[in-house]
Amino acid sequence: MEKFTTLTGVAAPMPLVNIDTDMIIPKQFLKTIQRSGLGRNLFDEMRFDDDGNEIPDFVLNQPAYRNAQILVAGDNFGCGSSREHAPWALADFGIRVVISTSFADIFYNNCFKNGMLPIVLPQDQVDLLMEDASKGANARISVDLEAQTVTSSDGQEFHFQIDPFKKHCLLNGLDDIGLTLEKVSSIDSFESQASQARPWV
Repeated sequence: MEKFTTLTGVAAPMPLVNIDTDMIIPKQFLKTIQRSGLGRNLFDEMRFDDDGNEIPDFVLNQPAYRNAQILVAGDNFGCGSSREHAPWALADFGIRVVISTSFADIFYNNCFKNGMLPIVLPQDQVDLLMEDASKGANARISVDLEAQTVTSSDGQEFHFQIDPFKKHCLLNGLDDIGLTLEKVSSIDSFESQASQARPWV
């Protein structure tokens, strides 16, 4: 998993509340178990009409936000079903950070397992960042995981809280497999001792 330390990038404003996982990646795209390729169907029903043409008003179809790496979203982002395809689709599109006042628990935890940073901030701070993001591609927001700060394009700095273990995993690029591999020498030692003690197993 890619490490997350700092990021400065374009932030797309999505003020809708209760953006659920079916809106993020509709159910018809859940047949794959591949993490790649889902970005093209991110927010599919909001990005495209029935003929597959882009809907110009949707934020990620606007030229300023096509390469957005940060989403500033409304309350309760990622609610609905527990599908892991939702953070897969966001990450595949290029989103590394989602900022909101709250997240659904399963979605929130899935983000960390996929190298994404979900940031919870108070409503007034999210409102300021939403306004900042609305300025377009020239308004770039900075995120520093080590310092646990978000800085707006005009220099306003906001501090966010994060579980120390989740922070450690992101900073070091450790998903569940990576965490297991950190213990590989202990696992090998245990297996060697176990095979000697119980050769019939």
